[in-house]
Amino acid sequence: MDKIIKGDEVVVITGKDKGKRGTVLQRVDATHLLVEGVNVVKKHQKPNPMKGLTGGVVDKTMPIDISNVALFNGKSGKADRVGIVAKDGKKIRVFRSSGDAVSA
Repeated sequence: MDKIIKGDEVVVITGKDKGKRGTVLQRVDATHLLVEGVNVVKKHQKPNPMKGLTGGVVDKTMPIDISNVALFNGKSGKADRVGIVAKDGKKIRVFRSSGDAVSA
């Protein structure tokens, strides 16, 4: 079970976007995420009439390492670590600070 999944609200804890909050859009692989509004770069794009793309400079969201983000705890208003606990034969994610279940 993954500790951070698509749709979770996360906080960037290190790097150029430290302190920004965003929603996880996609898991790129086991160690990288796409987070809305985080790690946005300028990309020079050539026009491609076959695909209907116009040329120019576009903003593109790049993947960020999962170790650079932490799950946002709405109750405390801070970033929090996540643990996995088995209850009734089913694994659930919980916040480490309080033990409350993560609502997804």
